[in-house]
Amino acid sequence: MKIGIISDTHGHEMAWADAYEKYFQDADMILHAGDVLYHGPRNPRKADYNPAGLVSRINSCPVPVVIAKGNCDSDVDASCLELPILAPYAYVVYEGLRIIVTHGDAVMTDEAKDALARHLRADLFISGHIHTTVLEKRGQTVFLNPGSAALSKREDGKNTIAVLEDGVIRILELATGACLADRKL
Repeated sequence: MKIGIISDTHGHEMAWADAYEKYFQDADMILHAGDVLYHGPRNPRKADYNPAGLVSRINSCPVPVVIAKGNCDSDVDASCLELPILAPYAYVVYEGLRIIVTHGDAVMTDEAKDALARHLRADLFISGHIHTTVLEKRGQTVFLNPGSAALSKREDGKNTIAVLEDGVIRILELATGACLADRKL
């Protein structure tokens, strides 16, 4: 089993392209924790900002993609993409693992995340929104924020994604593939 995990692409086509080509093309599925197309008024538009190109890449992706709605995702975005993106969270059960994917703007505190994870008996709780990475276990659940593939707010400025493979979650620097953190599920 291999799952690619990405968040906060904010319309930056090459962030998706790099993640897919380097890490996700052999994945069984890709989970996106929201803020897919629009850069948002607080975020810069980098040279690869091309929401239409990103739409084309996601729509033609041969790997199944599941997306949870981010605070920058809109009805217009949903009308361009050929898969649903307006659900506040996705609940995926894959090979016995219960995975929650949500953007994180509606459940920001650890207490709120813990309560939702307990209620849904999640093994893995994925969120985005803060553009920084998190990988920790609380109770029976591993909490993951893959950071942003396009607009990092990490102190080191590294754009990041995550991969779940063979029961291990790895947070990877998008540019180099360096493993920044890992944890067994």
